Amino acid sequence: MSTESHTASASVLADESFMSADDLRSYMTDLQMAKASKVLDAMDKAEEARKKLVSSLQQEIAVTPEKIAEIKRSLATKTRAAAERGEKEVLVMRFPSALCTDKGRAINNAEPDWPTTLTGRPRQAYEFWKEHLQPAKYKLRAMIVEWPGGMPGDIAFFLSWS
Repeated sequence: MSTESHTASASVLADESFMSADDLRSYMTDLQMAKASKVLDAMDKAEEARKKLVSSLQQEIAVTPEKIAEIKRSLATKTRAAAERGEKEVLVMRFPSALCTDKGRAINNAEPDWPTTLTGRPRQAYEFWKEHLQPAKYKLRAMIVEWPGGMPGDIAFFLSWS
């Protein structure tokens, strides 16, 4: 290739529509950094939402006859729909393990006193089951349903009738 054709070829390659290998690597790095920044922003937002959820669920609700009737109506709708699908249990509550005094350890180990570790609304939900649903032969099962980083994350309450 002559010097002239090499120069012409290089100028075509140097055209802004074609990146050098260094430029392309730099571009890829910039893209990866932008993606990582978006992921970190999303993780920060998710953590903030989780903190708000924990704070909200730590606050107990007023248990009035109207609230009890509302909860019973909601549960009747959920259990009836599940029964029509042939299911024998329904998820009735999901909450972060931070709402347990031991971060879910007793639930994970199926310790008989796991209810004593509950706080806030999960504790109220357990007490509601104990007072209103257990006498009607409903069972309540608690289990860890999410394991972020190998640690207990979310806990779920399942109401069953089998």
